[in-house]
Amino acid sequence: MNLLIFGYGYSAKALVAELALPPGHVRVTTRSAGKADRLAAQGLTARVFPGTDMGPDLAWATHVLVSAGPEGGQDPVLAEARDAFVAHAGRLDWVGYLSTTGVYGDHAGGWVTEDTPLTPSTERGRARVAAETEWQALHREHGLALHIFRLAGIYGPGRGPFEKVREGTARRIVKPGQVFSRIHVEDIAQVLAASMARPDPGAAYNVCDDDPAPPQDVIGHAAELLGLPLPPEIPFDEAELSPMAASFYAESKRVDNRRIKEELGVRLRYPDYRAGLAALLAAEGGA
Repeated sequence: MNLLIFGYGYSAKALVAELALPPGHVRVTTRSAGKADRLAAQGLTARVFPGTDMGPDLAWATHVLVSAGPEGGQDPVLAEARDAFVAHAGRLDWVGYLSTTGVYGDHAGGWVTEDTPLTPSTERGRARVAAETEWQALHREHGLALHIFRLAGIYGPGRGPFEKVREGTARRIVKPGQVFSRIHVEDIAQVLAASMARPDPGAAYNVCDDDPAPPQDVIGHAAELLGLPLPPEIPFDEAELSPMAASFYAESKRVDNRRIKEELGVRLRYPDYRAGLAALLAAEGGA
């Protein structure tokens, strides 16, 4: 396997760790020459993108992960490298595009599956639907081995609630009926690896755990694990959130994950936030 990654971020790094590929079998993109140099010092071949012709790298790759999100309503990878993907579409074994469950919009706490119509209610969600549509066109028209992964809220090492709880800055914001789905970054990595082992071009997968839950419950459980007082409970209407933070509360849904289990054979390592937070805290102790 030769893996090319557009956008070497949090989830992409977890995938590289999951696959444990030999040196020389991973190439990544980054935005700055300085970061490319730092990644090269870690043994990775890094390209500055946009700004590099990715045709030779796509000719080298067997597998491609696209984890770069839309910018200004446009997919940055297709904006710069569409022709290269078309030229090499027929020889790529697997292409994964990381999307978001935000494409489903608000369902008032109801369940959504991969077959639920895409009705996003935010600009970010609409940009993701547009990007998915562009990538799907390459699959239909040029045979690109595309797989779409709609990720729920991501957490994991360095991205948990413990720091804010310890600092006393965490808040339990309560909006009646509000639930979110989540996924541990290691489970994202194992889903992607499972898809590579069982490719099904054209498929879309929800990537989330088994337990959609109100956000205040997660913060409360983190405080309990730390043995600290529960952070204050604040009604949503009084929380004075930034527009970005408030937009996340505009949508409430429960995301169904049966497809990753039934079609990819995935057994989640962290099936709910309780298991995930306990593991994060245990890892902190070990560190």
